[in-house]
Amino acid sequence: MLRERVITNAKVVTANEVISGTVFLRDGRIDDISEGSSSLAAAEDWQGDYMIPGLIELHTDNLEKYMNPRPGVDWPSENAVLAHDAQIVGAAITTVFDALSIGDVNPKGKRLLQLPKMIEAISHAEGQGHTRAEHRLHLRCEVSHEKTLGIFEDLVGNNLVHLVSIMDHTPGQRQFVKYEKYREYYQGKYHLNDADMDAFIVLQKQNAERYSEGYRRRIVDICHERGLSLASHDDATSEHVHESAGFGMTIAEFPTTHEAAALSHQLGLKVLMGAPNVVRGGSHSGNIAAADLARQGVLDILSSDYYPASMLQSVRILNQSELGISLPDAVNMVSLAPARSANLPDRGQISPGLRADLVQVKDTGQQFVVQQVLREGKRVF
Repeated sequence: MLRERVITNAKVVTANEVISGTVFLRDGRIDDISEGSSSLAAAEDWQGDYMIPGLIELHTDNLEKYMNPRPGVDWPSENAVLAHDAQIVGAAITTVFDALSIGDVNPKGKRLLQLPKMIEAISHAEGQGHTRAEHRLHLRCEVSHEKTLGIFEDLVGNNLVHLVSIMDHTPGQRQFVKYEKYREYYQGKYHLNDADMDAFIVLQKQNAERYSEGYRRRIVDICHERGLSLASHDDATSEHVHESAGFGMTIAEFPTTHEAAALSHQLGLKVLMGAPNVVRGGSHSGNIAAADLARQGVLDILSSDYYPASMLQSVRILNQSELGISLPDAVNMVSLAPARSANLPDRGQISPGLRADLVQVKDTGQQFVVQQVLREGKRVF
C-alpha cells in the first residue's frame, strides 16, 4: 500500500540551497520537491519552519551515561538503550553510530565488562524495532591494549558494525605529546596516586611497543576485507596523517593540530570535530578549536561526542557567526558529509529518491528547536 504525505510552507534546506516550498513523500522516500505552497487539503503546513535532513551521528558515547547513571550504578541495558535513543532522536539525529570502546586503558574501568551487554541490548532493541533512530555500531579500537585484537575479531561480524576507528592513547604522542598533560588528565580522571600513575605510564608504553603496530595493521586489513569505513583518531603530525591515508581511512577524528587537520583534508580524509567544541567556543582539553578549522575551510563533519543536542546548535552557530557559513554547508556537516564518509548513500540530504529522514526546526531567534522528526516518513518525535 502506498503511503503518501505532503509537507508544505517549509524552508527546505537542500545540499546547495534553501527553498521555500513543498516536499512530497511516498513510501518512506522523498518523491519530489517544488517551490511554493501546496493547496492540497491534506498538505501539512510547517508554518515557515526549516526542513533539514535527519542528522547522522558517527561518534557518540552517550549510551554510557545511561548504562552507569551514577558511580557504582548499573542500569538495565535495554532500558538504557531506549532512554539514550529518546535523547538522540529528540536532538534531531535519525542515524546514530554508538561508539563502543575496545581496550580500556582505565585500570579501574568496567567498559570491557559492559561491552557484551551494550552490544546485545542495542542489537535486540534495533532488531525488534523498538528504537526510533537507526542504530549502528562504531568500534573504537585502542591498539595499545592487549585484548583489543581478540575482542575486535569476535565483534566485527555483527551486522550493525559499520565504522571502526583506530586509537592509540599512549603517553608521549598524539593527544598526549606532553607527559604532564597525560598525567594531569588520567591521574585526575582515574584518581590515581603518584606511584600508581608512574606504574600506569610504564605499562601503557610497554603495551604500545608490544601491540600497537601489529594490531593497527591487522584491524585495518580486516576492515578492508569487510568493506567497513575506517577512521583515524587524534592524528597530530604529518607522519600520522600520511599513515592514516596510506591505510585507506576516510575520516580523521579529532586531529589535535592545525597541520594534521589541513593535511587530512587535503588528502581526502574528512575532518571530524566535536560539535561541543563549536558550542563552547573551543576544546575542553585545550586542543584546536573547531571554529578555527571551519574558518580555514578544513572542517567537514561535526559529531556530538558526549552531548547530542550540540549538533543542531552548532549548525546555527556556524551559520550565524562571523564565519558566514551558509546554512546548507553547515547542515551538510551533520548530514551529507557523515553519510558519504560512512558509505550511506540512501540518506543525508533532501533529494528525490532518498530516505525521508526529515526534521522540522523552528528558529526562535536564540536557538534551533526541534518540532518533529520523521524517519522514513514516519513521525518518531
